[in-house]
Amino acid sequence: MKPTLLSLLFAFLALSRSLALDVRDFGALGDGRHLDSPAINAAIESAASAGGGLVVVPEGTYLCYSIHLRSGITLRLERGAVIKAAPVTDTEGYDEAEPNESRYQDYGHSHWHNSLLWGENLHDLTIEGEGLIDGTDVLKRDGPRRGYRGMPQANKALALRDCRRVTLRGVSFLQCGHFAMLLTGVDDLLIEDLLIDTNRDAIDIDCCERVVVRRCRVNSLCDDAIVLKCSYALGRPKPTEHVLVEDCEVCGYDVGSFFDGTCTTLVEKAPDGDGPTGRIKLGTESNGGFRHITIRRCKFTHCRGLALETVDGAAMEDVDVSDLTMHDICNSPIYIRLGDRMRAPKGFHPSTVRNIRIRHVKVTDADSRYACLIAGVEGQPVRDVRIEHLSVQFRGGLTMDDYREQRGVNPFFIPSARKPSQLGEANYPEPSAHGIQPAWGFSISHAENIRLRHINLETKVPDERPWLHQKDTRKVRMKHIQVNKERQF
Repeated sequence: MKPTLLSLLFAFLALSRSLALDVRDFGALGDGRHLDSPAINAAIESAASAGGGLVVVPEGTYLCYSIHLRSGITLRLERGAVIKAAPVTDTEGYDEAEPNESRYQDYGHSHWHNSLLWGENLHDLTIEGEGLIDGTDVLKRDGPRRGYRGMPQANKALALRDCRRVTLRGVSFLQCGHFAMLLTGVDDLLIEDLLIDTNRDAIDIDCCERVVVRRCRVNSLCDDAIVLKCSYALGRPKPTEHVLVEDCEVCGYDVGSFFDGTCTTLVEKAPDGDGPTGRIKLGTESNGGFRHITIRRCKFTHCRGLALETVDGAAMEDVDVSDLTMHDICNSPIYIRLGDRMRAPKGFHPSTVRNIRIRHVKVTDADSRYACLIAGVEGQPVRDVRIEHLSVQFRGGLTMDDYREQRGVNPFFIPSARKPSQLGEANYPEPSAHGIQPAWGFSISHAENIRLRHINLETKVPDERPWLHQKDTRKVRMKHIQVNKERQF
């Protein structure tokens, strides 16, 4: 049988997708001096015009401005390949940040085009390999910055908006500005085997559904390592749901020292004045809802603890956390916060927290200023939290005077540089915003139906405060509680 024109066309498309396009064949030099983003973009466009395919970046350093990702593309960075953010000149720079409403979320969460690599409304995209995406000395946290003669700057390494079926695998990221990756409205997302050592947020998963993050190693001294959000950046509330984070390592060593293996701790504080960040967190931008979130078999080192926060009207429910190890933790090992910041359209529903389960967590050398902290607001309690098989070794060493001198008589005094001397559920949610707690083990307020079972708490040195503080709580049930080797319940 003779082949038809249609069958030949399908055969051609299948062949084109199987061929690898080498960016050097499109003019890329990889010498670290020549601007290679035009050649890389040309290779991507060529593959996209053929219906998709593999674009290979071989060993070398490729100086780039904005790279435009396309549907059906696999961008492979081979071992020794570096996509390096190029400094802005007086004639060339990055893509402009696109217009978008930013009243309800930070500027950085509202724009994607001002990035080293970006894509919008894409499907079936893969970025993989053993190479490096490097923003050192170029990508910053700043908002709408301009370089020479007003040329636009970039403030993130990778940004995707409204995409489907995306895989990010194996690549390393170094010093990538405000975000190593901002992924907004990206559904059916797989992130695995990444190494990230960056300036601020590393992996931001915002308004995404059906997500797996596994075997990633992330260092982010100055901000969060793996953070789930559900902002209003898409112009509508969209949940982040059905997310699995497993077998990941997060930490807060000096920027760049995790990547080079030295893991130094010379910088003692993040920009907010507290210790290194580097944690796994839900929040703060929280409009659309967090549902069906699983976090398991993850390691926290020299950073803040697990934070589950909803403050802008999102429902946080069905969160399952298990098998965590933490060491050298600089604030609350576990922080569950329902707040009333309500950065949301007028009339938006209030935040809720229910059905949180945390089990099999072991913590050593934890800061005892803030305890394990569960806090709702008056009339809006945190509900249905179960914490089981938790072991925490706190540093201890504080007194009731330490508590009284900082907090006075106000149970939610906010010693914040942003809004000094202000009470409030409307402030930024962070354990330090609550001040030193009147207990070193657990501090629970505005909460109901809380279960604590098989809990072992101890201090390295004596602490004058009691181990437990409660305020406005109902149905707090405790069983098998041991404190400094003495049975309490």
